[in-house]
Amino acid sequence: MPSSNISGSSEASSSLHGWLRLSGTVLRQTLCLVLALWAGSAKAQGIEAWQPPTLTTVRYDEDWDRLGNPGERTGRWTERFKYLPLGEDGAYLVSGLELRARNENYRSNLWGGADAPDDGYLWVRALPYGDLHVGRFRAFVQPIAAYAISVAPSASPVDRTSLDLLQGFADVRLGPGRTGDTKGFGVTVRAGRELMSFGNERLIGTRYGPNVPLAFDGVRAIVSLPGAVVSIMDKRPIRQGLREFDDRSDRRRRLSGLYATIPHEGGELDIYWLRYGNAAASFADGEGRETRYSVGARLGGSAGHWHWDVEGVFQYGKLAASRIRAWTGSLELGHRFPESDLSPDALLRVSVISGDRRSDDDRIGTFNALFPRGKYFGELSPVGPTNLVAVTRRLTLSIAEPLTVAFAATAYWRYATADGVYDIPGNLIRPAGGSCARSIGQEIETSFSWQAMPELEVSGSVSVFNAGTFLRETGPHRTIGMVALETNFRF
Repeated sequence: MPSSNISGSSEASSSLHGWLRLSGTVLRQTLCLVLALWAGSAKAQGIEAWQPPTLTTVRYDEDWDRLGNPGERTGRWTERFKYLPLGEDGAYLVSGLELRARNENYRSNLWGGADAPDDGYLWVRALPYGDLHVGRFRAFVQPIAAYAISVAPSASPVDRTSLDLLQGFADVRLGPGRTGDTKGFGVTVRAGRELMSFGNERLIGTRYGPNVPLAFDGVRAIVSLPGAVVSIMDKRPIRQGLREFDDRSDRRRRLSGLYATIPHEGGELDIYWLRYGNAAASFADGEGRETRYSVGARLGGSAGHWHWDVEGVFQYGKLAASRIRAWTGSLELGHRFPESDLSPDALLRVSVISGDRRSDDDRIGTFNALFPRGKYFGELSPVGPTNLVAVTRRLTLSIAEPLTVAFAATAYWRYATADGVYDIPGNLIRPAGGSCARSIGQEIETSFSWQAMPELEVSGSVSVFNAGTFLRETGPHRTIGMVALETNFRF
């Protein structure tokens, strides 16, 4: 990043240097701990968590049918939970569990403008599930118990939902093809509550990073075709409550449309059309009833040591009496060096996301990311994908097979100077007035992930966000610091 962009007041510079020193200390201590633990356990691992079937965040798309053949079993203790025969008619039960604890410590959250800028809290959640298969019929149930300790000034529905139903649906398969199979024809009709993850989760994601994932109520048809899978959906997002079993469909918001995935050698092509409605939308340039359509395509894949992800979206519709014309384009390009020491993987990501250029017309240019992934640009991510230009450089190193360390730097600018800065859910957190500057700031992050055993992952991060010119000219602009540590047990 240019030195002119990271220069600021002496206070910001001093704070940044302090957090850089803290980052280095924490990283060194963490790596020493991880390496010591890995040395005694890595060689003992037989089956890795990333070997098929891959554990996913939604869990219902994992395929454990192979365990119905005794010859496919390895004797690992988790297999007894993954395929439990229930009779001679072929019925079986799949079960699993996630136990996650995550500690986050903030300094100067929201650049010092948060209600509790210096905050430290603990997230804990349990996600058991049961998946019953009886011929062509299926029932999937996943409760959630999510709690937050010491969140200041108070916990929000993203932090806790107590005991509730995260997922609960039934579906039936019609036709010869299996759900999601691209070798034959079949239709799976599903009704109930489910998590959804499409593509790179730029528009529809699980919000897995925060403590309470985002689910949807409604119906979905999954059409399997030779060479493609098409999801046709009519859904409402869930509004989480803080008490037991008080999560309900959000009657103000609705998501419908279709999403097609076409696999090809080395990758996949996504094409989609989505309709989003919000009875009470609010943006910097207007508020009211929003009807927004998103037309987009995504191409992801790899060839040799190169890998990429390219996506473009155009949005149109109406917000009250104003026309919506918004768009985004994103490019991720990476290269692996498997023959080099530590097997480096270098990635460049560029995202351009429209904002509203004029506040005195009948046109809304502010992009709506709908329901994006929770940790959008990194573990800290105080800035969301609206009215933004973001450039990320990331380097990932494999210290050993179960241990990776990553270093990332991201620079943020406003796309339109007449529009403000938004968070990931799309809330305006800094209005446009008071400055014509584009620079929002720069973020650096160091993270690690250690697969201690097939069922246990330990990860952590140290992040620093230094305010740019726009933030310094319009309000609080202290340097944000965050240190996070997480353990996740899943099978």
